[in-house]
Amino acid sequence: MNVLLRVSHVIDALNERIGKTIYWLVLAAVLVSSGNAVSRYALNMSSNAWLEIQWYLFSAVFLLCSGYTLLRNEHIRIDIVAGRMSRRTQTWIDILGGLFFLLPMSIIIMRLSWPMFWESWTRNEISANAGGLIVWPVKLLVPTGFLLLTLQGLSELVKRIAFLRGLIPDPADKQHGFHGVTPLVEEPRQ
Repeated sequence: MNVLLRVSHVIDALNERIGKTIYWLVLAAVLVSSGNAVSRYALNMSSNAWLEIQWYLFSAVFLLCSGYTLLRNEHIRIDIVAGRMSRRTQTWIDILGGLFFLLPMSIIIMRLSWPMFWESWTRNEISANAGGLIVWPVKLLVPTGFLLLTLQGLSELVKRIAFLRGLIPDPADKQHGFHGVTPLVEEPRQ
């Protein structure tokens, strides 16, 4: 189990780093959007490329930060129901949900999106809009984002099982400051 917890820690660190890097794209999207609005309404100039960059940036944030969102336990859940259950029951729901819903869905979408990216890349697909951008980079975001989500789903399974076995504190407990990141070494008790 220690090996799996170390792998989980590496996955957590990867998604943490990607998440904290990618969320700067929100600022970039705001700046591009603002610049686009100013140029459109104040200067009466417009560009499809700048409009497409906006949704490329939004897509990158949404897709590449999905694993980060799962890591930070900020994903959508039905707290009104789960909040009335014991922590062990909630953990079992997380495990079963991950095994039967999250991982199969992530793997299927990742698998189905790869050929679409590959075809776009080999054809060097360009947007149908005048002055549009190449399309394959944004199509690559789909399998990449779902790969990161799949990896984080596996990491969360490992941590939930380790919690049930009493090896680590509750990874979903924000009070302890874990936010899904598993320490490799316990801190000494004073």
